[in-house]
Amino acid sequence: MQGRDRKESAAAPRAGAEAREPAELGGDSWAAVLAPRLAQFTAVARHEHVTRAAQELGMPQPTLSRALVRLEDDLGVALFARHGRTLSLTPAGRGFLASTERALTDLERATESVRADVDPAAGKVAFGFLHTMGSETVPGLIRSFRADHPRVRFQLVQNYGEAMIERLRAGDLDLCLTSPVPDYPDLVARRLDEQKLRLVVPDDHALAARKRVRLAEAAGELFVTLEPGYGLRRITDALCAEAGFTPRVAFEGEEAETLRGLVAAGLGVALLPPPAVPRPGVAELTVTAPRAVREIGVAWLDGHPDTPPVAAFKKFLLSRRGKLLPR
Repeated sequence: MQGRDRKESAAAPRAGAEAREPAELGGDSWAAVLAPRLAQFTAVARHEHVTRAAQELGMPQPTLSRALVRLEDDLGVALFARHGRTLSLTPAGRGFLASTERALTDLERATESVRADVDPAAGKVAFGFLHTMGSETVPGLIRSFRADHPRVRFQLVQNYGEAMIERLRAGDLDLCLTSPVPDYPDLVARRLDEQKLRLVVPDDHALAARKRVRLAEAAGELFVTLEPGYGLRRITDALCAEAGFTPRVAFEGEEAETLRGLVAAGLGVALLPPPAVPRPGVAELTVTAPRAVREIGVAWLDGHPDTPPVAAFKKFLLSRRGKLLPR
C-alpha cells in the first residue's frame, strides 16, 4: 500500500480498531485482488492460528502472515484480533468469513461442473437440431453414438436454423444440425445429407391420386408454410420461384407436423420432408421438377476449441455423411 511498511508481521499484536485506510482500487479489481487470498484467510479463521494454517496450506508461516496483513490493509478492516500466537475473528472478520466460505463453495462447484463437462468419457455435448430431426433422426444418432460412448451426456435444443446459429455464436451450443447448410465466415459447416421434399395435399385433392407432380401444377393453390426465417420457408420460396410462381400463403406455422395437420384439414398444400410416421388425411407426392430437396449439415463456431466429448461426437456426425437420414 502507499506509504505502508510491508515488513509488519501478522503475528505481532495490532491495534484493535477495525477502521483502516482501504486500498484505492478500481471498481472491477476487488475480485482479482481477493480471489487468491480467500483460501488463506479461511484456513487461518478455521485454525485461529497462523502456523497451523500455514502447515495445512503448505506455505511458509511468514508468507501467510504477510498475506493476512496485506488483505486487511487492502480492505481497510481488521479481520483478526491478535492474542500472542493465536488469533480470533473480529465481527467484520466473521461476516467476511461467511461470504468467503460461500464463494469458495461456489467456486468448487463451478470447477467440478466444468471439469465434468469436458471429461472424455462422461462429458457434455450441447447439441441443437431442427424440429423435423427430433422424432427419429436425432434419437437414432445418439443411440448409435452412445454404443461406444455410453456415459456422454447431451443437452438437446430443438429450434429453427437461424436461432440455433445465434446460440452457436453465444456459446450455448457446441454443434447443430440445420438446413440449409449455413455459409457464414464465423462458422464451419459440413454437408451431411439431403432430404427429398414432398408436395403434401389433402387426400380428397384433385392431385391426391397422383404419385408424382411438377411443382408448377400447384401454382394456383394456397400454401401453408413455416414462418419467415425458417430454413424450410426459404427453400419453399426458392423452389416455387424456380417453378415460375410466388406461393400464396394462407397459414404460417412453426412446426412441420402442424402444417401437415392444416393440409389434412383442407386449408392448403405444403412442401414438407417425409413424416416419421404416415399421417392420415393427406397424400404425399414426389416432386419431379424442380428437384425438391433440402441439404442437412452440421455447423460449429470457427476457432472454438472442442472438448473431448464434443470432438468425438463431431467425428461421429461427419462419419455419417450420406447416411444421416433413413432412406
